[in-house]
Amino acid sequence: MIAEEKGVPLLRNREVGEASEPGLLRRVWDESKKLWRIVGPAIFLRTTSYSMTLVTQAFAGHLGDLELAAMSVAATFSGFNFGLMLGMASALETLCGQAYGAKKHHMLGVYLQRSWIVLFGCAVLLLPLYILATPLLELVGEPAELAREAGRVCIWFIPTHLSFAFLFPLNRFFQSQLKNSVSAVTSGLVLAVHVFLSWVVVYKLDQGLRGAALTLGFSWWLQVLGQFAYLACGGCPQTWKGFSMDAFFELWEFVKLSAASGVMLCLENWYYRVLILLTGSLKNAAIAVDAISICCCVVVVFHDKFALIFSSSEVVLNAVGKLSLLLAMAILLNSVQPILSGNCCSLFVCSCHGERTCHFVSPPVGYDPQV
Repeated sequence: MIAEEKGVPLLRNREVGEASEPGLLRRVWDESKKLWRIVGPAIFLRTTSYSMTLVTQAFAGHLGDLELAAMSVAATFSGFNFGLMLGMASALETLCGQAYGAKKHHMLGVYLQRSWIVLFGCAVLLLPLYILATPLLELVGEPAELAREAGRVCIWFIPTHLSFAFLFPLNRFFQSQLKNSVSAVTSGLVLAVHVFLSWVVVYKLDQGLRGAALTLGFSWWLQVLGQFAYLACGGCPQTWKGFSMDAFFELWEFVKLSAASGVMLCLENWYYRVLILLTGSLKNAAIAVDAISICCCVVVVFHDKFALIFSSSEVVLNAVGKLSLLLAMAILLNSVQPILSGNCCSLFVCSCHGERTCHFVSPPVGYDPQV
């Protein structure tokens, strides 16, 4: 009987398969490694990129309350365009992922160049918003003094704004090839340079708010140049064949896809920025804007002590301390929303309706899902 069972192929194969099948923990570990290979550098990239703005706000905060409020409002104003550009660049993820999976590697470089063209055109069209920032801020209720100072900072933010058109597509280009570590390393190195340059320009050269804003623009462009240098020097030989005239074809189709992909991300990115602008209509606008902008940037566990990085004003520190508990609750509730949005990604219309409901119903009840 034993000899007969050994001669049956199905039984033998099943025993071998059961013996060779990895356990649950092993499979979880293998999948986690694959996941963190992508999300690890992506998290680091987002953290370091966002930290550059925080560093700039921190240096501005030690210049004075008005300077911190102006920098916060200007960064928020610029953030609306940031959300639009980032959303439009997200179209590159789908196109590059499909081309890379289909072994059409040369098309990744073409898509990258198309994205540069479309996003740069969009960036140029948005420039009047920076130029007319002062009257626009006054229109939404910002005090005249704060609006004028923030309007000046917005003009100095134009170099940063233009860098978005080139940096975001590069990030998506590398990510589609599992090379987002290039973007992460570049951003980390630039952050270190940015901290040093901000200290030199603001304090040693005494350039004040203007120096802080222009240094931020320089650092963003440094990221662009660093990543493009890696690309041009042969870092992606299969996907980058140099500049091509094919990039100028089918631009309108690319525009439509880019606009569609940016709808949800724009709503998510814009929402909490509206709160900062609305605080400008409160009493003691500079203090209110300082407090809400710092609370949107700090870790709750450090409470009011962490705000010392941004400001030495006792009034601002007390306001930050009072807002920290509300921030903690908002972060807890916000942890659910990205999961639900991700699961609805294949149902684009459903996901968009969910985002619109969340972001139009939330303001009246005072809940911020994106703090």
